[in-house]
Amino acid sequence: MPLGTLEVLLVSAKGLENTDFLSNMDPYAVLTCWTQEKKSSVASGKGTNPEWNETFLFTVSDGVVELKIKLMDKDNLSGDDFVGEATIPLGPVLAEGNIPPTTYNVVKNENYCGEIKVGLVFNPHQQSRDRGFSEEETFGGWKQSAME
Repeated sequence: MPLGTLEVLLVSAKGLENTDFLSNMDPYAVLTCWTQEKKSSVASGKGTNPEWNETFLFTVSDGVVELKIKLMDKDNLSGDDFVGEATIPLGPVLAEGNIPPTTYNVVKNENYCGEIKVGLVFNPHQQSRDRGFSEEETFGGWKQSAME
């Protein structure tokens, strides 16, 4: 499997199950790719149809086959509520390099509970070297001075 960087564009969600009974939900997403985890901003008061338009970067290595996006509802007085989860297979983006924003099902306890729209771009690591960067510059962005 190729090594590289996965760029995830978290666009929006719609038709989510409202977990707040007295007010609109404050949804956010937790994106997990293998052992890496990123969290979106909280879409305060956006309810069941939030929009984020946020981009996240993950390093992809051998054995990474899916991206999980867990949707949560931020609660100030109690623990955050689980809204649902989408599992996105990475095979197509690793093969094609780019998947435009696409709608995926959000499920909770194996039941459909809304949709999430996500775009994916995969950049293999060797491309960074093709852009004229030396190997030293691609690892940390600084050059070690030679001791004589």
